Amino acid sequence: QLQLVESGGGLVQPGGSLRLSCAASGSPLKNYAIGWFRQAPGKEREGVSCVNGYGVVPNFLDSLKGRATISRDNAKATVYLQITNLKPEDTAVYYCAYHKYSSYCSGFVPSNFGDWGQGTQVTVSS
Repeated sequence: QLQLVESGGGLVQPGGSLRLSCAASGSPLKNYAIGWFRQAPGKEREGVSCVNGYGVVPNFLDSLKGRATISRDNAKATVYLQITNLKPEDTAVYYCAYHKYSSYCSGFVPSNFGDWGQGTQVTVSS
């Protein structure tokens, strides 16, 4: 059973950058598609990006295109989400989760993903 732990969040000024980490344990990371999601107060959880088990990234939230990069290091059992030019509307709790049914990112919705951890808070404010 794959277990995931997020880290790297914090308070950042608008225009700043962060690299979030998703550390995996319990099972080889290479077998899984990993998605990053976020949930702002009062809003539904939304998919940010997903990288499949082969390193391909077919999904990115439109508002983050050009500002975010997702990558994985299977040897370190970690998936990263780097966001640049952060905006106040990026404020949210960010979660990583694995696809329960596929090593691809098909059906990139929260209900297809599992092992939701505590997430890591990202606050963008001056």
